[in-house]
Amino acid sequence: MVVRRIIKYAVLIAIAIFFLTPIYVMLITSFKPLEEVSLSEMWALPSTIDFSSYTHAFSELAPNLMNSIYLVIPATLLSAILGAMNGYVLSKWKFKGSEIVFTMILFGMFIPYQSILIPLIQFLNSINLYNSIIGLIFTHVVYGLPITTLMFRNFYANIPDSMIEAAKVDGASFFGIFRQVILPLSITGFVVVAIWQFTNIWNEFLFAVTITNNDAQPVMVALQNLSGSQIVQWNVQMAGALLAAMPTLLVYILLGKYFVRGLLAGSVKG
Repeated sequence: MVVRRIIKYAVLIAIAIFFLTPIYVMLITSFKPLEEVSLSEMWALPSTIDFSSYTHAFSELAPNLMNSIYLVIPATLLSAILGAMNGYVLSKWKFKGSEIVFTMILFGMFIPYQSILIPLIQFLNSINLYNSIIGLIFTHVVYGLPITTLMFRNFYANIPDSMIEAAKVDGASFFGIFRQVILPLSITGFVVVAIWQFTNIWNEFLFAVTITNNDAQPVMVALQNLSGSQIVQWNVQMAGALLAAMPTLLVYILLGKYFVRGLLAGSVKG
């Protein structure tokens, strides 16, 4: 028994080291001056702690970090609220053809981004939303609706129909039931959906690089532009990558236990 436990923990430690190795390289490289950054010295600790790469990266990325914040907060909230309403209707107010509607919505999850880029850009251009944060918000809300609808529909399926019927008997309206009964029970569901959408939207690159340019670009596009054209400052690149990853990391650190609790509660179960 003891030997088995030792083997188990040894394997887990080895796996953890394997997955944390890139983080180690990124971290120590970000604190090195440029002259110490080389392939042969990749694993070596820096001779001195140098924060200039973080200063440089932050000065370059600060406007785009704000663009990402302006993008991800409304896009996450809108896709979560609309997904909650869709899930509410499709789980508790079923109508003739509702399953077909739900299936058609789910098909949106399997449409590759690349296949709709040209018509999407043409459409956004026709409504004067191309190269704007608002256009990017609209795109992420529409593309996020299938997965948020699925999550909330499955979450609401676990709520007893008797609660809805009791609210109807008390005279509550469609929106009254949603506001007074469904929403208070949806906290864990909203946490799961918000973390999922926040992470996907923050890290998304293809829509960001094709729909926006210059001053409207989110941080992931600006991070790619840090590489430069002739000399790649790897210390600045690594510092920028860590800065760009910090918001999603903080979200998981602060809300991770609620995310797991929401998953276990059945938020993404079929």
